[in-house]
Amino acid sequence: MKPPANGAARLLSGAGLAAALLLPTALPAQAGPPSRVPAADGKKGQELPGMPSALDPEADEVVCTPASRETAKKQDWSRQRLDLDRLHQHSTGAGVTVALIGTGVTPGAAGLKGRVTADGEAADDCVGSGTFLAGLIAGTGGDSPRLAGVAPGAKILALRGTDRRGEASADLVVDALRAATEARAEVIAVAVALPRQDAALSSAVAEARRAGAVVVAAAAPDPPSRGGSDEIPARTYWPAGEPGVLSVADMLPGGVRPDGSLPTYGVDLAAPGAGVVSGGPRGTGHYLGGGVPVATAYAAGAVAAVRAAHPDDSPEDVVRRLTATAYPADIPQLDAYAAVTSVLGEPVGSAGSAGSAGSAGDKDGADPVTVRDTSATDRATGRATLFVLLGSAAVLAVLWAGFALSRARARGWRPAGAAGTASE
Repeated sequence: MKPPANGAARLLSGAGLAAALLLPTALPAQAGPPSRVPAADGKKGQELPGMPSALDPEADEVVCTPASRETAKKQDWSRQRLDLDRLHQHSTGAGVTVALIGTGVTPGAAGLKGRVTADGEAADDCVGSGTFLAGLIAGTGGDSPRLAGVAPGAKILALRGTDRRGEASADLVVDALRAATEARAEVIAVAVALPRQDAALSSAVAEARRAGAVVVAAAAPDPPSRGGSDEIPARTYWPAGEPGVLSVADMLPGGVRPDGSLPTYGVDLAAPGAGVVSGGPRGTGHYLGGGVPVATAYAAGAVAAVRAAHPDDSPEDVVRRLTATAYPADIPQLDAYAAVTSVLGEPVGSAGSAGSAGSAGDKDGADPVTVRDTSATDRATGRATLFVLLGSAAVLAVLWAGFALSRARARGWRPAGAAGTASE
């Protein structure tokens, strides 16, 4: 199935642009060096400081990411790629709570004021990444409404899955998952990826799913800032590898993953993860960010928008909706607008509703729902109709010729050759 023209037209390409959009994953405590924001029209963009996903683990002192003094003037490519302006006409995620497990979220941050619940250390976002991601999920954009998140009507429950420098911890992630489940969050976004499966982690994910939450998780960590990732073998990361979890990876404007991305298995969706603009925990300025956590935030916002628009859908139905409406690719590419507005068929082999399969949503569960694609049938029907019309026209032509000839003969008309013979 060909991707919709409105989405395909927005894809930017070029190795130079792709390289310019890549950001390090662990920067010094200061905001990252200025990075250029690609303009939506493909022309020269503007520079903004980079948002780190973690602080330097070797620094003697923890110095939090400072406020940005720069403000983005245009909507970035990622929001146009996800068709957010049209999406917000159908759903803003109103009434849905998204639990964000990351570096924490500053409750009073621009575009998030009054809409974030964060207790204790979860309210102290020294790195800034969590607040940046919260803006992509549910930010209003503040003074820049075109930089709003995917679900600006949703609420954020901020939970810590890392220490103050941004280093992930399995124990913290487990505690956060349990807290999100207890709070009855409809969406749980895990912005970190752990290298090992843990029994407590598996149990916490299963509990969250039984409680009705859609769990969205980073498919892999961001690559190390020092050295390459070529020698790192492909592996599964957690909790993205757990059954039923929506596993998300990052992509460049051209639809491919960034060079140096950590290889992994079982990715369900790719979402914009480079050259993305959002706010931070301090001040009203903007930053430029990227990586798997950014893609995860975008997918979590899309889940919130779907849950608000389709409140009767089960968590398994929501996951199918996101994957069935994605742009076809090696890794299906998130289409937030289509996920909310498309009418889906029933699962293959289903005797009832889309949510009837008990194992639906699991990695090895039932066949996914697909959007009804009638293009092949339409082409076949068109050809058959054409043949019928041509055949009918031929029959009518023969009948009309016979009728005309009989009338002419009745009036004494003869073919030219016949007339000549008669005169002789």
